[in-house]
Amino acid sequence: MIKISVLIAVYNTESFLPKCLDSLREQRLRDFQVICVDDCSTDNSLAILKEYEAKDDRFTVISLDKNMGQAHARNIALQKAEGEYVMFLDSDDWIAPDAMSEAYRVFRENEKTDCVLFSLRYVYQDGREADYPMEKFDVKEGKTAFKDSLVWKIHGVYILRTDIHKRFPYDESCRAYSDDNTTRLHYLNSREVRLCEGVYFYRQNPNSVTHAVSIKRFDYIYANVSMKRQLVELGVEKELIDLYENVRWMILIDMYMFYFKYRSRLGKRERTIGLGRIKRVWKGIETESLKDKRKFGYIPFRGMWPLFVAQEEIYFFLRKLAGRL
Repeated sequence: MIKISVLIAVYNTESFLPKCLDSLREQRLRDFQVICVDDCSTDNSLAILKEYEAKDDRFTVISLDKNMGQAHARNIALQKAEGEYVMFLDSDDWIAPDAMSEAYRVFRENEKTDCVLFSLRYVYQDGREADYPMEKFDVKEGKTAFKDSLVWKIHGVYILRTDIHKRFPYDESCRAYSDDNTTRLHYLNSREVRLCEGVYFYRQNPNSVTHAVSIKRFDYIYANVSMKRQLVELGVEKELIDLYENVRWMILIDMYMFYFKYRSRLGKRERTIGLGRIKRVWKGIETESLKDKRKFGYIPFRGMWPLFVAQEEIYFFLRKLAGRL
C-alpha cells in the first residue's frame, strides 16, 4: 500500500531539481509515490524528470503543453494521488532522509491527527540556514491551527490525509499567493494538527514573485477575496469570518504601503492597475468588525475613497520621515 503521495510542480528548476528528487530516493520510508508535473518548462527540467522516472518506478511524470501555474500543476498531480497521505515538495527544495518516516510515525501514533507539519528550515543563497520562527507544539485543534496560520505563528509546509486534500484542492484563483488559502482550509478541516521532527529545507529565492517589485504582488489581496468567499460558502462561524476580515484589512493596508513605497518602479499602467485593485478590495471590506478602524492609517472611510487615499498618503509619508518605511 502506498503510504505517501508527493506532489511536485516543476517549472524551470533544472539547477535544483536533482537535489530535490535525490532527497526523495534517499527516504527511509520506501512506500511512496512521486507525481511530477512539468508546467511547460523551457529548460532541461522535463528531461531530468524523465531520467528519474526511467530509473525509479515510484516516479510518474506528467508534462503540460501550456504553463498554467503551480496551483494547477499540483492539482493535476493530486488527481493521481493514491497514498493515504499527501504532501507537496517544491522543485527547488528538499527534505531530510527521515522526513517522511517521522511524519508517518506521528500519524500512526495519533489516530485523530489529520495534518502533520514538518520542521521548516530556511536555506539562503549564501548557504546560511535558519529555522522557521515558530514555537514547538505537540498538538493543536484544527481551528486553532487555522487562527495561528493567519498571522503565520505556524508555517504551511505539511503532510495531510489525502481525503481532506482532495476535498480541498489547491485554490487556482490567483497564480501566486492563493496556496495560503488551501493551507488554511486544510488546517480548519483537520481534527488535530501536530508537528514532527522531519526537516523540510525551504530555499529562499529573492527573485520570487513574493519578493519582486511587480504588478503580480497585487494578486495577494485578490487571493484574500477568494479565501473570504470560501469561508462564507463553507458556513464558517462568524468569529472566524470576523477574524479573517481583520487580517484581510491589515493586508490591504500593507499593500497600499507597497504601492506607496515602490510605485516609482512600476510603470504608469501597472500603478493604475494596482491602485484599482486596492480600491475594488477596499470597497468589499466589512468594516463593522475591524478592531483598528479608529486608528489613523487604518480608518476605512467607507464610501469615501479619496479620503482613504489621502489618509494613506499622509500616514506613509510620516512613517517615511520617521525612518520607519
